[in-house]
Amino acid sequence: MGIKYKIAEDIKEIAEEIVDKLGWLHIRLEDVGFVRSFGSKSRGTIARCHAMGKAMQVALDRRGFYLIEVISERFDKLPEDEKIKVLIHELMHIPKSFGGGFKHHNVVCEKNVKKVFEHYQKLKGKK
Repeated sequence: MGIKYKIAEDIKEIAEEIVDKLGWLHIRLEDVGFVRSFGSKSRGTIARCHAMGKAMQVALDRRGFYLIEVISERFDKLPEDEKIKVLIHELMHIPKSFGGGFKHHNVVCEKNVKKVFEHYQKLKGKK
């Protein structure tokens, strides 16, 4: 049986709060999709950020589009703070240009995600 996908409005709502609190104005949430996948065979992957490449953008006559996928079997078991960290990580991959590229793991690393998460917590009044 292959992977199944379902629109994830709950993930979108969490991402909206993260983007709003952190002031990440470059992330156009109307051009970001959120799905929950079921049945992935990938090992250790909790979530993924997908981008629409330039050729697809040209063919569809649109500017950047990103998709955040959470893998239900792993993501849904996480405590809430870990879910937030995972979503911060995936959103951090989206560059300021919002042009279909990615920020790589030399920037989107555990140390930087932790810093952003701690800042997010302060903004929410939790630390």
